[in-house]
Amino acid sequence: MFWQTTRFRIDLRTPQVMGIVNATPDSFSDGGRHAGTAAALAHCEQLLKEGAHILDIGGESSRPGAPRLSADEEWQRIEGVLRGALSLGVPVSIDTCKAELMRRAADLGVDILNDILALRDPGAEAVMLAHPQLGACLMHMRGDSGSMQSLTDYADVVAEVAQFLSERAQALRTKGVAAERIVLDPGYGFAKTVEQNFELLRRQAELKALGYPLLAGLSRKSAIGVVTGRTVEQRLPGSLAAALLALSHGARVLRVHDVAATVDALQVWGAGGGAGA
Repeated sequence: MFWQTTRFRIDLRTPQVMGIVNATPDSFSDGGRHAGTAAALAHCEQLLKEGAHILDIGGESSRPGAPRLSADEEWQRIEGVLRGALSLGVPVSIDTCKAELMRRAADLGVDILNDILALRDPGAEAVMLAHPQLGACLMHMRGDSGSMQSLTDYADVVAEVAQFLSERAQALRTKGVAAERIVLDPGYGFAKTVEQNFELLRRQAELKALGYPLLAGLSRKSAIGVVTGRTVEQRLPGSLAAALLALSHGARVLRVHDVAATVDALQVWGAGGGAGA
């Protein structure tokens, strides 16, 4: 099982750790500690020292209620970070839902488009077609950052997430995008209640059955906080438990804030014969 990206064919037979780099002043998880090019690049280098396999760079917060940025504002935050990260020798992902930024990033040589809207912005699919090795991660959500938490009415959350992701992947396939370029993300925390997030996690294997690798982004999410009663800064143990559960139910990529701890957990998990190791 592999993920074809611009410069790398990523071997997903080994779980991959995607380190989160928020070049934003208002992230829910790190409060802007890595805003600014120099700080964000220093964080990239630190994550690689801790064992990250992929760097995921974003310039706009997607937390509930976060304000939207113009494409130029978002690009100003991340252009220098992307340019610097592309010299570090690992796959680089851009976390954006704007087709214009996808085009600019792909022209720079970025490896992966990580899109919470699953390439639904007009022109986003065309970026994939114009760059025939570019990888993509398609995520499920409803609405936008302002409305998503009011859009949680599902007859069967797993079935509806599966249908959406299948349709989005098929839309790319029919345009000629190879299956190896596509990874799917259930969208934990996006337009789901706490109960729905854990229903998705328990039944995640049903999404794996769609035939594409899965990425799980549960790190420090509010659902973990509700279950544990912990603040964002105190959610590492819960995040590690969620990551290992996601692996056991078929995830191959873990998008996390706490890379060193996640890498340690994976090493122990694998040494003990954990499913998904």
